[in-house]
Amino acid sequence: MRMGCAECGCVIESGVRVVVCSDECCCSDVPVSEASDRWAQQLAAWSIPATVLAAAPESPWGFPPQLFASAADRALADPESTPSRRRATEVLPSGGWVLDVGAGGGAASLPLAPPAGVLVAVDESQAMLDVFADGAERRGVRHIEIVGRWPDVAPGTPQAAVVVCHHVVYNVGDLAPFLAALDDHAERRVVVELTDHHPQSDLNPLWRVIHGIDRPSRPTATDAAEVAASLGCDVHIERFERPSLWHEAPRDERIAFARRRLCVGRDRDADIGAFLDQAGDPDRKLVTLWWDRTS
Repeated sequence: MRMGCAECGCVIESGVRVVVCSDECCCSDVPVSEASDRWAQQLAAWSIPATVLAAAPESPWGFPPQLFASAADRALADPESTPSRRRATEVLPSGGWVLDVGAGGGAASLPLAPPAGVLVAVDESQAMLDVFADGAERRGVRHIEIVGRWPDVAPGTPQAAVVVCHHVVYNVGDLAPFLAALDDHAERRVVVELTDHHPQSDLNPLWRVIHGIDRPSRPTATDAAEVAASLGCDVHIERFERPSLWHEAPRDERIAFARRRLCVGRDRDADIGAFLDQAGDPDRKLVTLWWDRTS
């Protein structure tokens, strides 16, 4: 049975804390979910060493907003429905609300309208929300934007028939409360999409060549599913493939993005370009995790 502590913010499932409000609280003698703890440790191993970060000529974080605008346009133009889209649409009532957490340009939610009548987008980036709002306006879809970090903004966010969250969870160290808040806001279903492995895994060989660093291989989508299951969610897993975000992007833009992620300057562009040319542009291996709201 899943229950909330009456004294603090912990959530307890079958005698295990799956959501932890703090390290020192009235529930400190209750064990933390192994799945949640394992996810946090594995994701922390992806942090960039301080010496590499200090020498980086530019910040390695973030994405260009136009990349997500293009992703939304491709999602809308794609005649082949994905498992994520099908699982969301099959339970959406006509005119129903969709909550899109980490919305970016709206690739997860804009294709759901119709039948969706209102789209609520949550994102930390106002620039991304502006791209989302522009896409919704151009398609005549009612929309609401909420800027902030999930689940911090969850208390002020409305519920929706379906909650979608695409390509966000690898940025979330404390995954259990993040997923619990998604579940709490879904009247019918939660649909999470992510890559099978960490989205930066493709650059692991270059980290070894340039920095002499072996990057991690975990966590994976299976690990995320285990965290959701530890919350009492009946998680379903579907796998598929789609073109990468950089599909058809100019070569120089792909090199520039990889350069930022690798924390190096233009002097390594030849090495990066040669690697990207050899790797080609394979489809991304994607995973849909979905479950109906946990009562």
